Amino acid sequence: MGIMGTVRIVVCDDEEAVLEALRRKIEYFCEEKGTACEVVCLESGEEALREEQPPDILFLDIQMSGLNGMEVAAQMRRRHQNTVLIFVTALSEYVYEAFDVGAFHYLVKPFQDSKLQEVLGRALEQWNERQSGDKEAMRDTKEPEADGTPGQDKGVGRSTDSGRCQKDVHGAILVKRGGVSTKVSLESIIYAEVYNRKVMLHTTCGDIEYYGKLTELSELAGEDFYRTHRAYLVNLKYVEKYNATTVWLEQGSVLVSKKQFPGFVRQYMQYIGRERDR
Repeated sequence: MGIMGTVRIVVCDDEEAVLEALRRKIEYFCEEKGTACEVVCLESGEEALREEQPPDILFLDIQMSGLNGMEVAAQMRRRHQNTVLIFVTALSEYVYEAFDVGAFHYLVKPFQDSKLQEVLGRALEQWNERQSGDKEAMRDTKEPEADGTPGQDKGVGRSTDSGRCQKDVHGAILVKRGGVSTKVSLESIIYAEVYNRKVMLHTTCGDIEYYGKLTELSELAGEDFYRTHRAYLVNLKYVEKYNATTVWLEQGSVLVSKKQFPGFVRQYMQYIGRERDR
């Protein structure tokens, strides 16, 4: 899948040497991949929040003078929900807080260039997928349905012509947004994440956000879903690979907590067995 347009990548760190090193490595990686990237270096969280144009991908240090990275991330997430957020820090103890604000990844210094390239590559893929989903959602809001009724709610991002969006083999849930209840096929949900009392459903038809609790969704979703982390619920159908810390899905990836990993493996093996017998 090709990257559409120029990706705006912001690096925020109060150490000039770190900024320069990350800038060089990111620009080199983008050039190697043939991806048009604009890399912006900022030395404080306040600068990042003052930027008029939101970052597509944000590399953010946690320990900075003035506003720390967690405070910046919380404000940034409220303003720009689609920014792909990557923490870069020497401290590992903030990892759970990082995922509370919807962080894509958490790089602990020092890290190998290969790790940076892996994370950046997946971040670019996620940004591209979100761009594709947003464009399709905008098209659906403008096009009438076959019976002449208005298109879907602008924020729902569901496609009306994708067969994958219409499947309802394993049931559906009702999501209430702005007083409107929308039926969402469980089978279309790739994974769900929670932050700031909001649940974000990443589906085969786009992203759907609503106020709710991941625990309630987990109870409704059934045995084909697994809570890999307090911030993530995954549909086992879309799992492509995994290790002890990460599950890679058809679109995106999620964190697996050490406590949840054995249960994930067990339930995934059971899911494979059920699929084989169907």
